[in-house]
Amino acid sequence: MKKIIHTTKAPAPIGPYSQAILTGNMLYTSGQIAINPDTGELVLSTIQEETHQVMKNIQAILQAAGMAFDHVIKTSIFIKDMNDFSEINTVYGSYFNEPTAPARETVQVARLPKDVNVEISVIAVL
Repeated sequence: MKKIIHTTKAPAPIGPYSQAILTGNMLYTSGQIAINPDTGELVLSTIQEETHQVMKNIQAILQAAGMAFDHVIKTSIFIKDMNDFSEINTVYGSYFNEPTAPARETVQVARLPKDVNVEISVIAVL
């Protein structure tokens, strides 16, 4: 059985999808972009601030499911420009313990929703 995870501390979906789905002990989040849930505005001033906002949105969804970043087992990172990889990776890495960091892939894409620079989704397990 699946349970819809929703929190007002992360951006509301901008299409026909859920913020996350919990099934059994597995959580699957939808891709998160740098929308500030309090204002509905994009946070795009720097790639570092944009990535922090994405990670804060993921953190809010994890918390709504009773989880934290330590529960994340897999991430998918979509980047508009691979030249931003180093800055994104530094911010991303600050949310995980390196020895127990999740598996991940990082892919450069032609375009992302709302023309953002980075989108990240996670899979987590209790």
